[in-house]
Amino acid sequence: MTTSFRAPYRALREPGVLRQDLLASLVVFLVALPLCVGVAVASGVPAELGLVTGIVGGLVVGLLPGSALQVSGPAAGLTVLVFEAVREFGLGMLGAIVLLTGVLQIGLGLLKCGRWFRAISVSVVQGMLAGIGLVLILGQLYSMTGADQPLSGTAKFTGLPGLVADTITSPVALTAAAVGLGTIAVLVVWPKLPAAVRVVPAPLAAVALATVAGLVLPLRLENVTVKGLFHAIQPPGASDLANLGSLAVLGTVLAFTLIASAESLFSAAAVDRMHDGPRTHYDKELVAQGVGNTVCGVLGALPMTAVIVRSSANVQAGARTPLSRVVHGGWLLLFAVLLPAALGVIPLAALAGVLIHAGFKLLPVKDLVPLVRAHRGEALVLATTAIAIVVTNMFEGVLIGLALAIVKVAWETSHVHVHVRELTGGRMIVTLTGNATFLRLPRILETLEALPQDRPIELDLTTVHHLDHACRTTLENWATRHNDADTEAVRMRTAAAKPAPEPEPEVGAPPG
Repeated sequence: MTTSFRAPYRALREPGVLRQDLLASLVVFLVALPLCVGVAVASGVPAELGLVTGIVGGLVVGLLPGSALQVSGPAAGLTVLVFEAVREFGLGMLGAIVLLTGVLQIGLGLLKCGRWFRAISVSVVQGMLAGIGLVLILGQLYSMTGADQPLSGTAKFTGLPGLVADTITSPVALTAAAVGLGTIAVLVVWPKLPAAVRVVPAPLAAVALATVAGLVLPLRLENVTVKGLFHAIQPPGASDLANLGSLAVLGTVLAFTLIASAESLFSAAAVDRMHDGPRTHYDKELVAQGVGNTVCGVLGALPMTAVIVRSSANVQAGARTPLSRVVHGGWLLLFAVLLPAALGVIPLAALAGVLIHAGFKLLPVKDLVPLVRAHRGEALVLATTAIAIVVTNMFEGVLIGLALAIVKVAWETSHVHVHVRELTGGRMIVTLTGNATFLRLPRILETLEALPQDRPIELDLTTVHHLDHACRTTLENWATRHNDADTEAVRMRTAAAKPAPEPEPEVGAPPG
């Protein structure tokens, strides 16, 4: 066990690795800081709780085996679901929900289910992220101008014309919108600036510039509310834990578990492609995420996932061992304890701009056109999942996407061919090949019911690879009732019993 724990840190013995990892931890800290605060504010919880989740992601999950270089913390992908949960069940229940989510993730990891999350259709995951991105963008457009968000995704969309009209006529809202749009502009332009400038992470630079503008210029902006780290931590009470038996709460827990686990493990697969170090052990990573969420639940904080933005920043900064992600959690803890008042000068409009930009990055814009050209079915699953999340909610949208993906696979794998031959004696042979399932019954029956009812017919099923119960029962019923009373009943040949009738020449075949 000790050897396994020390293995990822062996690279620290090499010259310069320790220094590189410490520098990488600072980069990750600077990327994580505005995102932790922004995700918390967008989720409708105190800003400090986002820092708590980031700290746990570094100091707890960072020490556990699984993925060596990916970094965990509060994710924009869960913002919408957390906001809905807090609105429906209250802030006190959030800790209990996250706690049970962590316990389920630990159980799934110990049962070695981590690898099975990789079997989830990529289109469903991309659709899930796209749906989250759309709802996040729509919601933060209201937050950026200081307006109240409508409750449903549809209402957020239909309310946009009114939001624009209200913003134009309100100097305060117009100022906030300008700050938010300016933040987005900095985030878009920053990667194109010289490398010396890009040493400062884009989210930090954008928020810092907006904060300076709010302090220097006579702008009327609403800032982040700060109450202190320890004041924000509220562990779930006994009544909150007792309410976990509610069906609605359990549905939210399942949604948290599915989305957090899938996002973390897909992030791990993406991070593995970025470096040449140790590969991710998916079951251990799922356990590590579960431990992190359990701790976050006990502290009443936000749920966590592995976050691709922080993880890619960690790899690009040259991290070689898990030390960088652990130390980044230490930097977050020091900031939260020593400089919590610094959060109180950050404009909410700037954080909304950061999250709108993050929401756009969740949309698979570059992948959509090639996907439509190559795999229209997958594109349909992606689009349906995204739209369903906007129209309904996260959990129902993902279930709709999964159901559609399963139906698509079933449809594509149930290819069946119906071949009709007429022999010289008038007998007709109908041969089915492929996979005969209930999905193909309309096509099969269309051919069979068009056959004459006054001819001997033989239905040959010996070359069918798969024949499901519904299809077999329907074919048996058709064979019983198809022919006239004075005509020989339809005969069925299956792989279990293959009679050996004498071959009869087909119509038009040469004799002998």
